[in-house]
Amino acid sequence: MATYSEIKRRLNLKVEKNTSDDKLVYLTHFFQNTTNGVSEFFRPQAQRYYQEIQSKLKLEDVEFQYSIPLRWDVPFPPTVQPKFKFIDLFAGIGGFRMAMQNLGGKCVFTSEWDENAKKTYEANFGEVPFGDITKPEVKAAIPDGFDVLCAGFPCQAFSIAGKRGGFDDTRGTLFHDVAEILIAKRPKAFFLENVKGLVSHDKGKTLATILNVLRNDLGYYVPDPQILNAKDYGVPQNRERIFIVGFRPDLNIQSFEYPKPIEKKVSFKDVKEKDVVSTKYYLSSQYLSTLRNHKARHKSKGNGFGYEIIKDDKVANAIVVGGMGRERNLVYDDRITDYTPVTKIKGEVNREFVRKMTPREWARLQGFPDPFKIVVADASAYKQFGNSVAIPAIQATAESIVKLLDIYVNRK
Repeated sequence: MATYSEIKRRLNLKVEKNTSDDKLVYLTHFFQNTTNGVSEFFRPQAQRYYQEIQSKLKLEDVEFQYSIPLRWDVPFPPTVQPKFKFIDLFAGIGGFRMAMQNLGGKCVFTSEWDENAKKTYEANFGEVPFGDITKPEVKAAIPDGFDVLCAGFPCQAFSIAGKRGGFDDTRGTLFHDVAEILIAKRPKAFFLENVKGLVSHDKGKTLATILNVLRNDLGYYVPDPQILNAKDYGVPQNRERIFIVGFRPDLNIQSFEYPKPIEKKVSFKDVKEKDVVSTKYYLSSQYLSTLRNHKARHKSKGNGFGYEIIKDDKVANAIVVGGMGRERNLVYDDRITDYTPVTKIKGEVNREFVRKMTPREWARLQGFPDPFKIVVADASAYKQFGNSVAIPAIQATAESIVKLLDIYVNRK
């Protein structure tokens, strides 16, 4: 049986630039869905590459409707006997997917525009995401019949001055694309995630418009959104995000309870590297001095800005994209054995044992298990994990969604 990695290598296939005609996009979506009927949506484009696969791999001359024998040698292969189907929009590196697969779900469509994120996603799930979801050809590839739409869509303001604040007012925003897909595909449920600031964004008008569209224009039952904190669900990170869920009206679901915080107490020591980390993660003495001076200046003005060192028994601040995401999550680690710089720095490596968290520690703060592959440079890895969802909070909420869908199925 051929492995996925072998086929990629022998065909010299790579995750290419963001294009809806990328070979691996259609091939991986096709071959991961050959047993559930969804592959038909990817067949026309995938079929163009199928003869190439047969000839180069010298496989038997089988008809196209049958999958070539594949073993998905990736850390998180597709669910074999799924309980439900979902799509993963604005997928990033697959936080939503990880949570939904853990609950027995099968991802049947993925979209993500960032090229480095697509490489990480492919390395871990064996599937290459489609590109820009705003493009008609990408929307056209979305299959019918999936159960849950998942999306961590970016927050954008709407032009609603003097208007009703409905579907038409969201044009030009990424939420509009989500709403279009909900209208066209009518999944049983959706699960949206966004930053806490969505509540106050544009004086609350943005969230009000979103809820108005979902409830009134689309007709979904949408309970009041809630802000959940990742630290309440098993990871040591103070990360608040707003969750919005909804159910199709014919399901007759009229109540929904967001998950209660779990009793498990965690701290940074639970995710801290077990071995000595590279000297490159330790700050230079000059940089540490700069951070202290910066914090002192703000403190003199009554501000609380500046770096922070997280003790082993404490919870990390939210990890976010940008320098402050790392500077507000510095740690002490006295296990350093070699102070020789391995990167270009000003001054020398500090002797106070202060370092940045590693990308793997950021992965753990978001709930990614250690088999999750980090296949990009550190700068991209920090960005990817900073942009990701916190898997345990997503999974706890998704579990409540799936239970209600199970009740609906059994009631039919």
